[in-house]
Amino acid sequence: MENRLLTQFNDIISTQWQFKEVNEPANPLSSREIFELAYHTCNSITTRSIFIKLSPSEATGAQAILYLNSKKFITIDALENGLKIKKYFPEGSTGEKLITDLHPSLQRRKQVFAGKEKDVKTQLLKIILVERKLDECANHVIIKDHNRKIYFAIGDARESAAVVPIFMEAEGASLVQLALNKWMSKVQLLDQEKTFPENLVPGLLKNLMQIKKWILNLITSNLEK
Repeated sequence: MENRLLTQFNDIISTQWQFKEVNEPANPLSSREIFELAYHTCNSITTRSIFIKLSPSEATGAQAILYLNSKKFITIDALENGLKIKKYFPEGSTGEKLITDLHPSLQRRKQVFAGKEKDVKTQLLKIILVERKLDECANHVIIKDHNRKIYFAIGDARESAAVVPIFMEAEGASLVQLALNKWMSKVQLLDQEKTFPENLVPGLLKNLMQIKKWILNLITSNLEK
């Protein structure tokens, strides 16, 4: 299915719009760890992930493209020893928040994350994976992708969350899992090669937004303990 925003970004925005850029070394984290922290830091309830690519290599190749409700775009690219973040903005606007807010937040979180126990780090990264899977599912729904992709994205989110104690022991976790189970059951009954039914779109997107808000708060509160 066509991802119009991604096409627009690749064809026009990435070459014609102004942007601000920051670079952040991974040390003392791995490139994957700093990438995941950057994804969470640049994300918000209303932000849409229009592209995500993870590389088998820990060092390079991972990329995310986020679309903000302010009609701006953020790209996160994993480099050999860190990452590069760019914020693209239209004429008459600015990308200053990347410099004044997002980058300092990422730097602070990097140091806090580095000081946590290995098990807590692993759990936080797995919860950010759930965050990404919810975003992936929402994007599939918005671009009218196949039910099969939506089903697997919900399933990945549910299964990834089920093995994380921080997630499962948090207040509200059982309601989140019930909601994911409900939507998995609904989507499983649909023709997997057809697009998601229009009449179910508002309900699923509303639930995904509610779950995403809960997860963002869970990650942030555990990151900043």
